[in-house]
Amino acid sequence: MLVSLYTSRVILNALGVEDYGIYNVVGGVVAMFSMISASLNSAISRFITYELGTGNLNRLKTVFSSSVTIQIGLVVLFLLIAETVGVWFVNYKMIIPADRLVAANWCLQLSAITFSINLVSVPYNAAIIAHEKMSAFAYISFIEALGKLLIAWFIILSPIDRLVFYAIMLAVMAVVIRYIYIYYCKQHFEECSYSFIYDHCLLKRIFGFAGWNMIGTSSAILRNQGVDILINLFFGPAVNGAKAIANQVNAAIDGFVQNFMIAMNPQITKSYANGNHHYMLDLVMKGAKFSFFILLFLGLPILLNTGFILQLWLKMVPAHTILFVQLIIILSMCDSLSHTLVAAILAEGEIEKYMAVVGGLQMLNIPIAYIALWLGCIPEVTVVIAIVISQACLFTRIIFLKHKVNLSIREYISKVYIVVISVAFLAAILPICLRIVMPEGWGAFVLVTFVTLVCTVISIFFVGLSKGERQMLLIKSREVINKIR
Repeated sequence: MLVSLYTSRVILNALGVEDYGIYNVVGGVVAMFSMISASLNSAISRFITYELGTGNLNRLKTVFSSSVTIQIGLVVLFLLIAETVGVWFVNYKMIIPADRLVAANWCLQLSAITFSINLVSVPYNAAIIAHEKMSAFAYISFIEALGKLLIAWFIILSPIDRLVFYAIMLAVMAVVIRYIYIYYCKQHFEECSYSFIYDHCLLKRIFGFAGWNMIGTSSAILRNQGVDILINLFFGPAVNGAKAIANQVNAAIDGFVQNFMIAMNPQITKSYANGNHHYMLDLVMKGAKFSFFILLFLGLPILLNTGFILQLWLKMVPAHTILFVQLIIILSMCDSLSHTLVAAILAEGEIEKYMAVVGGLQMLNIPIAYIALWLGCIPEVTVVIAIVISQACLFTRIIFLKHKVNLSIREYISKVYIVVISVAFLAAILPICLRIVMPEGWGAFVLVTFVTLVCTVISIFFVGLSKGERQMLLIKSREVINKIR
């Protein structure tokens, strides 16, 4: 998180707000195509994890090889679309200063290369996660973070256009990181040896799952990259830069939850494959609660000290950044309650009705945001709209799991939803009072942050955790202390 935040500051200062916004919005055009790939990625991850849970090695090898073949075909399709629709959209529809159009086109091409490399490596990443080799995942992720930091430092020394140099270096790093993932998998997992296999029934199942999943994944992508393009059309790249900074702050914090979910999702899928639904539902509820607590602990101090932190971090804070940061962190907290619900629904496999309903709800972000901006609302209102729709999607997911695996709606609301709201409310009361009465500065920042962390820990321990969870935490804490001694 620290490396990511520092890297963002160095890149922003080296590129400037406008170029930083251009790279993020052009990269967003490429990411729009990931609505196709993301659905297949989820399907591949689900099928690999499911087959690993059943213990059928021959079937697992077939799934893996078929997945690699699918991704190679997808790369060809993606490049055709990027070189036609993508080039046309960047050059004729987006608001980009004329003197930066060449650099923007370079960014598009290099982003497409980076994206294609990442596509081919998806089955290998899925294998690492399915086998729950989190240490390998952690080491490689740390190498990637350090690589981005080195790139940020080298931008200043670039002999060519800095924006183009930045895009080139990210593409080179993608090649290196993907090679490490592939090499590790081939050395450690027997199934990760590719051979061309055409299994019509398996491909039909994967594409059927992916086809319906595409509705959900595309709606999530449109909520982010689609709204970014709307903001570009109404306000220009400078506001895109402000939102990109907010996304960087949120990504650094949300990374903790995403890695927590990477560890938890295989357990949810495997427990469903083994028929252990009671354990799966227990994971769903505890995972949702703990995901929220992680974000609350990390995000609440930033919410209460946003202006001071951004000024300290960036020195030059673009307009709209503060409110964007605060709202996007709140949106992540709302979304965190849905992560385990989505994992359980995908594990069950029959997702047609779910994707049609929830995907349809999420797609409302684009038309509602367009209407709001057309009526003259500030750009931050797009995130408020996303928060409201996120809550509607949450309760829709709960209802679907009630019918699929008998999740108790009353139990989820009482043990998860009401608990996290109570913890957040209690944790925030005293810090907000201090924030109101104290002038902004180092003294207020240190005191408010300290009080916020203490209040959050106390609220989580006494209100957020059940009696059994508190006892388990105390036992684990004693074990850690004894090891240190």
